[in-house]
Amino acid sequence: MPEISSSKYVVQAGWDSVPHLDEKAKAELLAATPPWLRDARTKGEPSMGAGAIYPIPLSDIEVDPFPIGKFWKRGYALDVGWNRTAAIWGAQDPSTGVIYLYAEHYQGQQLPIIHAAAIRARGDWIQGCIDPASRGRAQRDGEKLMSEYMGDTCKLKLIPALNEVNTGLEQVWQALALGRLKIFKTLQHFKMEYRVYRRDEHGAIVKKNDHLMDTMRYLWMTWDKVASLPSTGPQATAFRAADSRAGM
Repeated sequence: MPEISSSKYVVQAGWDSVPHLDEKAKAELLAATPPWLRDARTKGEPSMGAGAIYPIPLSDIEVDPFPIGKFWKRGYALDVGWNRTAAIWGAQDPSTGVIYLYAEHYQGQQLPIIHAAAIRARGDWIQGCIDPASRGRAQRDGEKLMSEYMGDTCKLKLIPALNEVNTGLEQVWQALALGRLKIFKTLQHFKMEYRVYRRDEHGAIVKKNDHLMDTMRYLWMTWDKVASLPSTGPQATAFRAADSRAGM
């Protein structure tokens, strides 16, 4: 045992050193342990409260872009603010249930109407969810952001996202680990944020460069409420033609 002083020693013990824990108990405890605490609790490593929030290599979750089927449900999530407004789009493979994040919007210091135009350009039929805190935030002139984005000028189809942070982080981590959530390799801003998304030494989320990380959580948690197929008629025909030309 490493000696700290004549009366103090460091003992590192993991679950394998505890004889009363059988494999079933270990599995149950592991499932209930947040990912950033797993090495600390299972191996006794002094890393509690720090490190990557999603400890999964990007290479395990990214895929080459591919054409998205016309019968795949789509949706997006939006995080708004003056310094940075971000959105992420997802599409779900109906045969496997896997959701692929395939497009992103990442821009700052623009009016809502500019962001809304860019979002509608990816399919104005697609429904989205938005950070519920935007209901009480003003970007300019005292206007409420959610009302502005859903109003007659911006015309986005939005609902408040589910924003249970700890539950959302755990569910997204599980989805990534199990292959139920994948990303296109072309999402450069997403990958930049993913690499630095972490907790500090006190276990708190570092709230910097995390806009797309928030949108991924919003979208995963709210997917069943926003996911939809394109409408029938000329709009759907135009959408499928645009998809074919873009290879998306």
